[in-house]
Amino acid sequence: MSEIKNSTVLITGGASGIGKLMGSSVINKGCKGLVIWDVNPQALNDTVKEFSSRLKNVHGYIVDVANIDQIRLAAEQTVREAGAIDILINNAGIVVGKYFHEHTHHDIDRTMSINADALMHIALEFLPGMIERNHGHIVNISSAAGMVGNPKMSVYAASKWAVIGWSDSIRLEMERLGNNVKVTCVTPYYISTGMFDGVKSSFFVPINKPEPAVRKIINGIEKNKLHVRMPLIVYTLQLFKGILPTRVFDLIVGNFLKIYKTMDEFTGRKN
Repeated sequence: MSEIKNSTVLITGGASGIGKLMGSSVINKGCKGLVIWDVNPQALNDTVKEFSSRLKNVHGYIVDVANIDQIRLAAEQTVREAGAIDILINNAGIVVGKYFHEHTHHDIDRTMSINADALMHIALEFLPGMIERNHGHIVNISSAAGMVGNPKMSVYAASKWAVIGWSDSIRLEMERLGNNVKVTCVTPYYISTGMFDGVKSSFFVPINKPEPAVRKIINGIEKNKLHVRMPLIVYTLQLFKGILPTRVFDLIVGNFLKIYKTMDEFTGRKN
């Protein structure tokens, strides 16, 4: 099991949404230190101030994870000021709710940079130290969209598919090397944090509420789960996609469960 107690935890996108909730949770679990990376200065300052009343060793850094130079500098500063990172939670992400042909090149580059590339660049800064210490845990927040395509989510889905493939690969590498670094990939259905405002879902596939979702993620970290998926129906996606003809799968997922219509009224966060 991965002990959160007495560990130093880094959470990207940790000043809002499930990132902030995970920060609060690891403090409750007795973490030794908490590091928050976020691109929003005001939210970061407010969160660090709030958490510092509960934990002495809280550090916040303004980082645009789409910028490799900022990642490198922030990683150096993090280790220098907060110490070695025991648990890295790659949580920062964005979504552009458009048909693919409506995207700009900037939309594509930024989505892939933040949702997929950044996770690799950040892990590259901390994983060697974890390997050397034979201890650590990398947690990658992907999405159920990384297993099933969806209209108005094409680039987002592509970025999350990349996260799943990369997570599995580094997990297998650590096992082959006989190293004790653990990897957990989280693939939730929509979580009602504001990021997916306007999304509509059917009764059969409920939208996740933030607090229960965070409890499942933290529990998955503690138990070294390879995958954390929610709700339970998400565990069946790969099985049914593998055994059913594509058109039958589309009929069930698109027409019966209405997944392919969930983004029709998407608005996203107002700010």
